[in-house]
Amino acid sequence: MRFARYLDESATVRVGVVGDDVVHVIDGVSDIVALFDANAETLRQAGAAALKRATGVTPLEGLDFLAPLEPRTVRDFYAFEAHVRAGRTWRGLEMDPLWYEQPAFYFSNPYAATGEGDVPMPPGCSQFDFELEVAAIVGVGGANVSPREGEELVIAYCVMNDWSARDVQQHEMKLSMGPVKGKDTATGLGPWLVTKDELDDVREGNGFHLEMSCRVNGRPYSRALWSDVYWSFGEMVSYAARGTEVRPGDVLGSGTCGTGCILELCQTHSPEQYPWLVCGDEVVATVERLGSLRNRVVPGRELVNLRTSS
Repeated sequence: MRFARYLDESATVRVGVVGDDVVHVIDGVSDIVALFDANAETLRQAGAAALKRATGVTPLEGLDFLAPLEPRTVRDFYAFEAHVRAGRTWRGLEMDPLWYEQPAFYFSNPYAATGEGDVPMPPGCSQFDFELEVAAIVGVGGANVSPREGEELVIAYCVMNDWSARDVQQHEMKLSMGPVKGKDTATGLGPWLVTKDELDDVREGNGFHLEMSCRVNGRPYSRALWSDVYWSFGEMVSYAARGTEVRPGDVLGSGTCGTGCILELCQTHSPEQYPWLVCGDEVVATVERLGSLRNRVVPGRELVNLRTSS
């Protein structure tokens, strides 16, 4: 099943089950996590009941899709070797053996989750970038789990676009902390959640044989396969839960796929071929079977200085 969160004609937040060209509303629900907070089966039961009702059906066309859930936490990993290797090669570095031993991640801002629509330029940013990823949604909580158990805790997947202010990120990481503000403005999720049973027939390697792609203003930028991923989501969940716990509504990002961001493309090709994003650019991040997340870059807020010069 596919589950979306959207605004209806009265600007009320709704959750519904997505059909071919319509969405069937689930009455009385605005936060999808409430449907699998106690038991993952609750989500499927609610979806099946909505599909049987003749009322509450709305055409998909023209709907304003929000992030499909309000994340409890957001951990973003670094799981595609092609992306990691490209970045290190450009800097004249060999692959660090430690990367093959543990799937590193950072915590991102759950308040910054966004769906389709406008994405503001981060304050003070002149090098804005997309990052094409897949996100896994935890449906059942757990602690100190094995990779096999971690896989069982995942209830659904969606497209993820980890919007990045590269110049801000580069500046702040000189202090050996972060990413922080470079990743703080927006994390794209959507356009809907797809339950993992929908993908069972294309499971391959540590992921699924599904194409990942991104276009900017209609021009192809990125192309990869989900199955290229080195670390599985089961392993990522297991690592995230090591010595602690994961809970329903936690979001885990895969990290950028190979060719999945402008930073990598302008390093391996040229900045002239792949310039940074500017206001007005339309970015469409797509993962086969998960859908396409469409966003347009718009002006953001003015930079507020911390101190005035004397």
